[in-house]
Amino acid sequence: MKLKIDGKICEGREGETLMEVAKRNNIHIPSLCYMKGFEGLARCRLCLVEVKEGNRRRIVSSCVYPIKENIEVTVTTDEIQRMRKNIIMLLLLRAPGNEYIKRLAEEYKVVAPERYMNLLEDENCILCGLCVKACEKMGTNAISLVNRGIYKKVSTPYDDASKDCIGCGACAEVCPTNAILMEDSEGKRKIWNKEFNMMKCNICGKYFTTEEAFRFMQEKLNEDEEPICQECRKKVAADKFKKSFADIVK
Repeated sequence: MKLKIDGKICEGREGETLMEVAKRNNIHIPSLCYMKGFEGLARCRLCLVEVKEGNRRRIVSSCVYPIKENIEVTVTTDEIQRMRKNIIMLLLLRAPGNEYIKRLAEEYKVVAPERYMNLLEDENCILCGLCVKACEKMGTNAISLVNRGIYKKVSTPYDDASKDCIGCGACAEVCPTNAILMEDSEGKRKIWNKEFNMMKCNICGKYFTTEEAFRFMQEKLNEDEEPICQECRKKVAADKFKKSFADIVK
């Protein structure tokens, strides 16, 4: 399936989105809530593009819009640029102290009126929903978007320590604005009003996950492996491959 993005002929497969095809062809479309494995949220709307199909033109969110044969896509127009600036201004009003949002505002030359600035200058959450999706994919569903309007936020039930949270840190890992506070210190991890004991890697001796997260993954994968961090696991796998290859070429 062929389509044109900013004048470049691109090949796509049925079911792919404009964002996926653009990324594969090194065409930049700005976004905050898009991440590989977390497609289809369409919350930030920064990924707006113009699609021309025949004589019809429309502005769509590229992260959820399925590709079609022979459509023409324009990543940036004057109208889209104006819309993106308005979105960035709203983000800046919500989280004026966030470094990522401030850099984005500088890039698009957006200056928000101070009289409308959020008085909570420590606010960093932009409600993109990536953390909630990550928690859902883990299978724990410990956090969710709660409340409505200006009171909407990401939280645990009743803002208490969630019984379902395993302290894996997946939510903090995917957050684009570092809004989720996770503290690791002296074998303890604090996140979402809950404290966890951490486990050491049997090879390097570094703390790498919580006891709850390790047990959860063991049960989910139906495996009984010793605690080894990801870096050491990769080294062990590489050493095994080298040994096997050396045995083959002998």
